Amino acid sequence: MSKSYDIVVLGGGIGGYSAAIRAAQFGKSVAIVERDKLGGTCLHRGCIPSKALLKSAELYARLKEGDTYGITVGEVGLNYEKVLARKNDIVEQLYKGVQYLMKKNKIDVLNGNGRIVPPSIFSPKSGTVAVEQEDGETITVEPGHLIIATGSKPRLLPGLEANGETISTSDHAVHWNELPRSVIIVGGGVIGVEWASLLHDFGVEVTIVETESRLLALEDEDISKELQKEFSKRGIQVLTDTRIDTHSINTEKGQVSLSASRNEETIELKAEKMLISVGREANLDQLGLENTDVKLANGFVKVNANLQTAESHIYAIGDCIGGVQLAHSASYEGIAAVDHIVGQKPHHYPPHQIPRCTYARPESASIGFTEKQAREQGISVQIAKVPFRAIGKAVISGEPEGFAKVIADKDSGDLLGLHLIGHHATDLISEAALAQLLDATPWEMSMTIHPHPSASEIIGEAMLAVQGKSMSS
Repeated sequence: MSKSYDIVVLGGGIGGYSAAIRAAQFGKSVAIVERDKLGGTCLHRGCIPSKALLKSAELYARLKEGDTYGITVGEVGLNYEKVLARKNDIVEQLYKGVQYLMKKNKIDVLNGNGRIVPPSIFSPKSGTVAVEQEDGETITVEPGHLIIATGSKPRLLPGLEANGETISTSDHAVHWNELPRSVIIVGGGVIGVEWASLLHDFGVEVTIVETESRLLALEDEDISKELQKEFSKRGIQVLTDTRIDTHSINTEKGQVSLSASRNEETIELKAEKMLISVGREANLDQLGLENTDVKLANGFVKVNANLQTAESHIYAIGDCIGGVQLAHSASYEGIAAVDHIVGQKPHHYPPHQIPRCTYARPESASIGFTEKQAREQGISVQIAKVPFRAIGKAVISGEPEGFAKVIADKDSGDLLGLHLIGHHATDLISEAALAQLLDATPWEMSMTIHPHPSASEIIGEAMLAVQGKSMSS
């Protein structure tokens, strides 16, 4: 059986279904080819389930501090089975929401393994997709335009396999039926840090091993220092500048033991489980790209500024093109790709102007250049930091840790970057994202009236501080 569509999206994650909805809004006939479930990694194995677990972990930790707020609750217990049930309910609810959106927008969802087939006399244009369904039937889908949105999967260390038991990735961890007593997390990036935070709050003994000199190595150095300080206060062991010896890993007797090196020191580590969190790689296996002229660069699909591959009618978006591997970035790229297909002029965001969030405790979020990046470009910078303990709402909430750091151009007064760690950081960063879109300066942001008491006051205070006019210090 053969079907034709204006636009076919290969992959039903957040980038893919955002592209499909946008195309349908333009009146295009659209199909999504998805081998698993709509929503992809973000909904089923990443963003949503991990944040649901983080919320339960944070509440559990806060309840144990109830006396600080004058609340006596007795002994606080943890029912991890119910934690998982809540997580699963949230995922299922949102999954049904995505399915509803497909029906509402009249988007065909073709479940099965999609593979791009070679051009033929019947389909001379490249990009035709053969969809092999569970019942063995194959549907041939011919698109006017094809959008590749196949996402990514956890990267593993060379020579190391994850068995989902003693050695796991985040894909496995969201489905753990019970918590380990101890865990070694290899990798101190966003995913590793979030898992370290939630597992520790659930009472797991956590050790992070990171080859770089600091956690969240892509963020501003002051953010990394503050996070490591807070993690150490909570009892999370952080080993930076440390490299594990994969040949030393032993998984006998239901635990993991290994050797790691730090400078000239050898460190022996042991835990019930190991969680590998060393980045992600594109899902491109058996996709049939060899049947097109689509090019790869460092294992990712190569695209131009308009998200077109080497074949102009084939686009690629999201994690499979590398760059900023974030759900909201993939969603925007899906919209931008469709806008370009229909002749609109999409707004192109440079990577540093896409908000970056880490949902550990404390939260951190950033947009724009780090201080190091700004200085490396030869910009004369003006720096200001305002602590959350100067903000009434943060103190009231029992979260006075952290700060807001503003980086501005000393000569022009332009906002170059905002970096937050602390109370509601991941919610507050959107104000700076809007400011960068509108090219607002710190002066203009400081003139915005922020309600009192609110967490957002730290934005106004930080923007005043970078002008040397702080009201709180």
